[in-house]
Amino acid sequence: MTDKKQHILEHALELFAEKGFEGTSIRDLAARADVNVAMVNYYFGSKEKLFEQLVAHKAAYARVALEELANNPNYSEIEKVDMIIDNHIKKLFGNRKFHRVLHQELMLSQREALQAAIVEIIYPNSLIMRGVIESGMKSGLFKKVDAPLVIATITGTINQVLLSRRMCNKLLNKDEAYVPYDDTRFAKRLADHLKQMIRAHLLK
Repeated sequence: MTDKKQHILEHALELFAEKGFEGTSIRDLAARADVNVAMVNYYFGSKEKLFEQLVAHKAAYARVALEELANNPNYSEIEKVDMIIDNHIKKLFGNRKFHRVLHQELMLSQREALQAAIVEIIYPNSLIMRGVIESGMKSGLFKKVDAPLVIATITGTINQVLLSRRMCNKLLNKDEAYVPYDDTRFAKRLADHLKQMIRAHLLK
């Protein structure tokens, strides 16, 4: 990837996080990155294609880390699941605004081609997680479980916390000024809860 293309993607990430997909235009992106509109169109062709490449860039980075963890013989499968939970929370809390935009696109039906592209981009990462769980079942460490739904339980719990700060604060009995995603104690609380729940479900 060229430095200029990377530069545009970095600024696009900020802008999509701030204004959402609908609220961001190619002109906005060009202005934020201090390049002309023609350059954005040259590299990406459209706002949808730019968004796809941004998701692909983030997913590829996560995939490398997941593959390294999944293939590491120094950790048991349950240790790998614990680390996947920790890393997922850290990643999503750190990019929570963009994650909300991404999730909105996954839930909407008005841009079905973009939605389908996003699913195809992020799906391989879930397959790595599934492989870890299936490896644990094969080795006898884990009970026979529904691996895809274990993944949905982990990601769904984190998503629920992320998608509505107001609801999260209500559940936690916190005031409106509280930002749970900036609180390392809450991140640990969420991780510990998920690990305890998933361990009880997986381990014999």
